[in-house]
Amino acid sequence: MLRSKTMRAQLLRLTGSFIFLSTFSQTASAQDSSAAIDTGDTAWIIAATALVLFMTLPALALFYGGLVRTKNVLSVLMQCLIITCVMSLIWVVCGYSLAFDTTGMVKGEVGLNSFIGGTSKIMLNGITPDTILSGYTIPEILFVAFQMTFAAITPALMIGAFCERMKFSAIIVFSALWLLVVYVPICHMTWGGDGGLFWDWGVIDLAGGIVVHVTAGFAALVACIMVGKRKGYPKQVLPPHNLTMTVTGTCMLWVGWFGFNAGSGLAANGSAATTLMVTHLSACTATLVWMLVEWMKSGKPGVLGAATGAIAGLAAITPASGSVGPGGAIAIGATSGLVCFIFSTAIKSKFGYDDSLDVFGVHGIGGFLGTVMVGVFGHKTMGGFADFENIGSQVVTQLTAASITAVYAIVVSVVLLLLIKFTIGLRINEAQETEGIDMAEHAERGYNM
Repeated sequence: MLRSKTMRAQLLRLTGSFIFLSTFSQTASAQDSSAAIDTGDTAWIIAATALVLFMTLPALALFYGGLVRTKNVLSVLMQCLIITCVMSLIWVVCGYSLAFDTTGMVKGEVGLNSFIGGTSKIMLNGITPDTILSGYTIPEILFVAFQMTFAAITPALMIGAFCERMKFSAIIVFSALWLLVVYVPICHMTWGGDGGLFWDWGVIDLAGGIVVHVTAGFAALVACIMVGKRKGYPKQVLPPHNLTMTVTGTCMLWVGWFGFNAGSGLAANGSAATTLMVTHLSACTATLVWMLVEWMKSGKPGVLGAATGAIAGLAAITPASGSVGPGGAIAIGATSGLVCFIFSTAIKSKFGYDDSLDVFGVHGIGGFLGTVMVGVFGHKTMGGFADFENIGSQVVTQLTAASITAVYAIVVSVVLLLLIKFTIGLRINEAQETEGIDMAEHAERGYNM
């Protein structure tokens, strides 16, 4: 009996010790989890997420809306609004998992998961308010939201190439399919981490020179050609209906771009501050260069040209903004201002494609330029901060990744557009185009006059 009591007492003590240690371990784990979340970083990325969403709603909508004719202004605003809604839902359902699930990825090994992510995070499975993004100090759910705003704005950029003549239904279907088969794989290869194809190559793209601007810009070129020219283009003058709206949208985009670029480091620190500064410098330089070139060519400094130059400078600095210093930013801004001007005027005129709002000339070419130029100005000898030794090999790496992305975006976009053309159709009819998309497809007017 005594022995039995002694054994029970020992068991009770062991059980108590186990419970205590288990409780202590859980408490310590919770404390470690809380300690890993930095409130400053989290607050900044919440703000950056709002800024990037602000870039689509309302900034891009206003920028594009002012550039079309009065009878089509509502269609552009509607397209930006609905694309944001649809892309956000796709991102949560499966886009995030396919872009950032690292299942099966092994550094240095090329396999299926080098090109596309896994499915373990479908519908954000396993992501709770306490889940911390691996390697960072912010909640993963916040990273999901931040990246969701990138997924929303990228298809929205494309509508500027084929606005005023493409069906609303075709735009939404194309954007949804394109997000899954173009944007998501390129995003995964570039930002997915060890095992991602471009990531393992050492490709530098802080905020989307490849992922956002090259994909959207080159796909937009294909789309505007396949949809066809606007009625009357290029013989008939098709001027913007409200440049005040466009300049307002430009300024909003400029401010929102600070979240786009400076938020992409996912921390509130000196790198974010430097990124913000070089983003601003590139935009300032490109604005002035575009204005001066246009001034010398036409004799007058145009407001539309200055606004377009600003967007070119912002697009070009996007991949390089975390790696270059002020000198590099000014060089990238100057180059993009000049080269994007040439593509948006002389090149477009020579080949006759109707890229209505110069999506290819500004975003496609600007993003491509910035992606390649970071291989030069990101080097420490050029005042940069990137971690690579040889300028020549890095330029080749950047050029290769950007070129592969451009070709992939073109080929897949052609396939998607052909599928849509032979099913629901791509373009509104001539009578609807004459009437305007606002009334023809939405039965509403932007202005009652």
